[in-house]
Amino acid sequence: MRLYGEPGRATQLVDDNAAGGYTRSASFLSADALTVSSRYTKARRNNFGLTSAEVESSRAKYGSNEIVRAKRHGFLSLYLRGFTDPIIRILIGALIANIIFSLGDVDWYETAGIACAVMIATLVSALSERGSERAFDKLQRRSESTFCRVRRDGRIMEIPISEVVVGDTVILSAGDGVPADGFLVSGKLSADQSALNGESRDMTKTPNPDGTPEGVLSPDDRACVLRGTTIVSGGGEMVVTRVGAATLYGEIAQSLQNEKRPSPLKHRLTELANNVSFLGYVAAALIGIAYLFNVFFIQNDMNISITLEQIKDYRKSLVELTNALAMAISVIVVAVPEGLPMMITVVLSSNMKRMLRDNVLVRKLVGIETAGSMNILFCDKTGTLTRGDFTVTRIVAVDSEYSGIRALRRSPAIYDILRLSAYHNTDSVRGTRGGRLCALGGNATDRALLDALISDGATPDQSNIYSRVPFDSSRKYSLACIERHGNGMLTLVKGAPELLLPRCTHCITSDGTRRPFYGRDAILRRYEELASQGMRVILVASAEGMYLAMPDSLDFAALVVISDEPRAEARSAVAEITGAGIQLVMITGDGESTATAIAKRIGILKDRDDLVLTGDRLATMTDTALKAALPRIRVIARALPSDKERLIRVSQELGLVVGMTGDGVNDAPALKAADVGFAMGGGTEVAREAGDIVILDNNIKSIGRAILYGRTIFDSIRKFIVFQLTMNLCAVGVSLIGPFIDIEKPVTVIQMLWVNIIMDTLGGLAFAGEAPRQEYMRERPKSRDEKILPTPLLMRVLTTGSFSIAICLLYLKLPFFRERFGYETDYLRFMTVFFAIFIFCGICNCFNARTPRINLAAHLSKNPAFIIIILLTCATQLLIIYFGGDVFRTTPLSPRDLASAALIAFTVVPFDLMRKFIVSQKRQKKYKN
Repeated sequence: MRLYGEPGRATQLVDDNAAGGYTRSASFLSADALTVSSRYTKARRNNFGLTSAEVESSRAKYGSNEIVRAKRHGFLSLYLRGFTDPIIRILIGALIANIIFSLGDVDWYETAGIACAVMIATLVSALSERGSERAFDKLQRRSESTFCRVRRDGRIMEIPISEVVVGDTVILSAGDGVPADGFLVSGKLSADQSALNGESRDMTKTPNPDGTPEGVLSPDDRACVLRGTTIVSGGGEMVVTRVGAATLYGEIAQSLQNEKRPSPLKHRLTELANNVSFLGYVAAALIGIAYLFNVFFIQNDMNISITLEQIKDYRKSLVELTNALAMAISVIVVAVPEGLPMMITVVLSSNMKRMLRDNVLVRKLVGIETAGSMNILFCDKTGTLTRGDFTVTRIVAVDSEYSGIRALRRSPAIYDILRLSAYHNTDSVRGTRGGRLCALGGNATDRALLDALISDGATPDQSNIYSRVPFDSSRKYSLACIERHGNGMLTLVKGAPELLLPRCTHCITSDGTRRPFYGRDAILRRYEELASQGMRVILVASAEGMYLAMPDSLDFAALVVISDEPRAEARSAVAEITGAGIQLVMITGDGESTATAIAKRIGILKDRDDLVLTGDRLATMTDTALKAALPRIRVIARALPSDKERLIRVSQELGLVVGMTGDGVNDAPALKAADVGFAMGGGTEVAREAGDIVILDNNIKSIGRAILYGRTIFDSIRKFIVFQLTMNLCAVGVSLIGPFIDIEKPVTVIQMLWVNIIMDTLGGLAFAGEAPRQEYMRERPKSRDEKILPTPLLMRVLTTGSFSIAICLLYLKLPFFRERFGYETDYLRFMTVFFAIFIFCGICNCFNARTPRINLAAHLSKNPAFIIIILLTCATQLLIIYFGGDVFRTTPLSPRDLASAALIAFTVVPFDLMRKFIVSQKRQKKYKN
């Protein structure tokens, strides 16, 4: 701890309202606090601050300035929670039953295979969920590493901001971050509050006239300074009235700890897993019952007396019951898609690198698919739809207009007045940032004008400033009186055109002539036109001589048009996103007129029914009224962070999948609350950590790419599920019927685990490589409750799966195949050929599922990895056939046997082509009707 200053006398400050919360119309300080405020005003002159005892007392009553982290799930907890997944529970049950009911003859290969499936699936799930709380951790680390200066025990101390307490007097200067919420009691400063309220305009802060720390705890209060904001220029002292979680910054941090609702993909997959699990249980029960019925009734020619005798033989009954349970377990393992969780991770992960090339960084895997499912996108204006920096875009002189400062060089007289005004009538200074000359400090308008002249190479002259009247929103102008080297005194004025135009009696023309100002009405109309377009307009004027206050007669120089221009790609990106059926709502802290003008320019406001709401109007609406109006809302102006979270909550209650873009600390809670949060790469670290996806180039067009990738990935996941469930249906069907044709285990557990974990992972990689196609952006968004396997896809699974079952059963049953492949003489060879047919059917169905078109090679050239992975799968299958041995129940086959197996399996391709043709014909007839 470092100490400065001289000791003085102690004072005590108590704020009974410090622990209160934030609302739109934040409450005033209590009567007790007002009484204490008057004592503070008298004591402040002693510059003593709190004593050590008062610091401890305040901390005990109001808490510290730390943002306390709620207890979170560790990695082990996340890993253990993965065992509650329906598929995992089925596998665990199968694992336990396999050991218990094997009567000492445990198949350890099967047991180890099931255990590996469980461990891998839960590990992948835990890894994908880990790190969701890093946003809050980043916020806390940032807080703990920052220092501030306070008055305590008559000295100036530099302490970590986590040690600030209610009642502390904090010294602020340019560049400092405000450590807590409170009120300015001395000095004058300009604060950048954009991180909290989204407004790019700096706000001047001044103490209350009587110097008391009281008022409305809101960014709009002139005396209020808030944690998380930055002092741009000036300085002063503040008294802290709220700390830690009670600050607005603290509220934002606390909201980052809220659990995010399950993603649409997880919601759909959970439903699918439950349905598949139910069918697996039913199939298992049927196979068990069928096996017992076959043993006790059919094999006894339906003789009840023999059946009863066998049942009384408890040893035989127990053996047969155990066999029935073992078969049921096998069917469950066959039916359940064990590799599905891993495959989803594979598909999502494999697209991350491709998306990174398009400046889309995926932090949370499920965010990719969720982007494609969005119904509504709440988009922050500043820095997302606009460039986020104010620039001089036009200069309006009395007889000419110029496209910028460089073009104004054609009028040296007006250019010189603007140059003098930019350097001398300003709160900004010329400096360097990152090795680049630029404007530092001051408000956004001052910086924009000075930046424009610095970029044009204009340098300050040798004029001396005699006096200055800084800008104040109540005055709406700033004034500087300068002494020009050898040219006498000149007064420079800039400010609101509606205030200064009536005082302009003369004007400077483009050729430098000073003449009476006859074009006032035309300039006024031009100003009103520019303001209605969302531009910020200031008037620059001058007066010969020295004036310490506003002159009665001014020489009009020009209107300077400053705007936060929309990004060049904003309009086309908005059209692409809305064309994809996604409602886009612009949210901004700017006023209604500016927001409306920007929204019209970029194509958000197009129809007469489109609705623009202010934050104040939004606050008066009930949730019911807001839900009714939501489909028409296009712009929210003067929005607070709580407005964004409320809009997200209401939209989610309507069943919508919600997206949110943002870059500031104020956006972080909304980014996390949304189903998918798009953080801008140029934004704050907290926002980037809170988001699911980071747009590295701050380009809204990249959001369109993320949506396209999301829809492509969802389509790939659906294709994979069709492929996997077709194989699983085939396996279940064969396993159910197999015992009735003397084939007890057509597909072993190990073989099915190979299919569901290894082969399906390769299949997932193959489908993951599908190229994004623009046609996906013409589809309507998927409802959150839409099934991942709708009726048409379910019929495809049932149809193709049934044909695959028929192929396999014909091979297993027909005498031709039994004789040809040695059912009686070489049973292992016979079952190896069957295993090859089963796998080759799956490979053929991989091609069938990849495209709904009859042309199986459609767009295949854009996914070369598909062919490579299919060849790799075939090669792996051959290795298993030749070297799998007892583990996989295989034996080496001759090339002729392999060719026969491939030919039998290939029949599924022409069958599925016929199915596609019939479906296509029905669809065409439907459209014609």
